[in-house]
Amino acid sequence: MAVAGAAAIATFETESSEAAESSVRHRKGGIIDTNVSLCRWPFRRLPLDDPKKLVLKLKGAGISQAWAGSFDALLHKNLAAVNESLAIECRKHGHGMLLPFGTVNPKLPDWQEELRRCQEKHEMYGLRLFPNYHGYKLDDPDMAKLLEGAEGRGLIIQIALSMEDERMQHPLVRVPNVDGAPLQTLVRNFPKLKIVLLNWFHAVKGDLLAKLGKSSQVCFDIATVEEVGGVSKLLGNVPAERVVFGSHAPFYYLESALLKLKESPLRRNELTAIRKGSADRILQS
Repeated sequence: MAVAGAAAIATFETESSEAAESSVRHRKGGIIDTNVSLCRWPFRRLPLDDPKKLVLKLKGAGISQAWAGSFDALLHKNLAAVNESLAIECRKHGHGMLLPFGTVNPKLPDWQEELRRCQEKHEMYGLRLFPNYHGYKLDDPDMAKLLEGAEGRGLIIQIALSMEDERMQHPLVRVPNVDGAPLQTLVRNFPKLKIVLLNWFHAVKGDLLAKLGKSSQVCFDIATVEEVGGVSKLLGNVPAERVVFGSHAPFYYLESALLKLKESPLRRNELTAIRKGSADRILQS
């Protein structure tokens, strides 16, 4: 059996990138989790910060595909090494279910080359940006240049508007939520850009949520959505076709996101869209 297992692993590792892409794009059933992270959270150990354990947990919960960023991208300056490691870990442990989303910081030198590497070398479908940790705002001119490059390459842009409750942050590393107000301008300026907002609940409220909810190019994950029936309330501003499942695992418990789909009164078509359909549409558009 050990020989058979080794042969299976070898077969997987030598699978062509085209075949791997096809298996991911056409995976049937299950849930697509658009918000998971590999590596270690900088300030404490998490129960599932080992990629093997995380993948087992995801599979056991019915996750068929997960869009993975890297916690290392928050504070490491060498993002080229972070992105390379992320791509390797996704191939090594994901068995076709982990899609790496690299990170580019427009405030670092040679970010254009890293953007190219993410798509052409690592074959990533998109980027995960952390404006608050990297020291720029959404209306920064350098951010506009990055989005222009991503739009031209057809990449999905995930923007993490927060990563940790401000009340729980290390006293020497206070990172406020990203100001979401400039998002309206970004949507107007980059009409072909595919944007997924992660952990947005405390940064996008009221009129801003209502206005962004009307934009066909902006999607919202559910990781930080709070309140009883929070997902169904969100659908009052955003159609289900633009709400995606996101757990923020392993920082948050995966069960928390799954429970949100059970305790909210959702129609079957709404549940189907949030579990998988909305994310599938983003990948295929």
